[in-house]
Amino acid sequence: MSKRIFSKEEIKILLWNENVAGCSSKSISYGKDFKASAVKKYHEGMTPLEIFRQAKFDVKMIGLKSPKGCLRRWLKVFRQKGDAGLRVDHRGKSGGRPKTNWSNEKEKIRYLEAQIAYLKTENDFLAKLRKKSLN
Repeated sequence: MSKRIFSKEEIKILLWNENVAGCSSKSISYGKDFKASAVKKYHEGMTPLEIFRQAKFDVKMIGLKSPKGCLRRWLKVFRQKGDAGLRVDHRGKSGGRPKTNWSNEKEKIRYLEAQIAYLKTENDFLAKLRKKSLN
């Protein structure tokens, strides 16, 4: 994510663009159709900057590197999941909250033992750091 912070006026301008699904002070969410058409245009030989300019984005406002980064991400998704993958929101779908509903007791015990082993290792590491900082 960029360190760019959008002002209220810039957010308003970005939201007027039909290719923007949403916008906050820190990020832009692009429309699913725009992502798919951008990948198609890229495969036809257009550069990321040309694609974004043609879609009426002020490239100076969103950042000159932003189009290239977006296309890189979208191409990766396209290669893995095809056109349908671009039309699904992938953000926030990895990991998440730890599982708490186990199908049986063995699974729960195995999870808790792994958690204990992790925490013991972490405590040992922190103890070594503390010891080094005191010396």
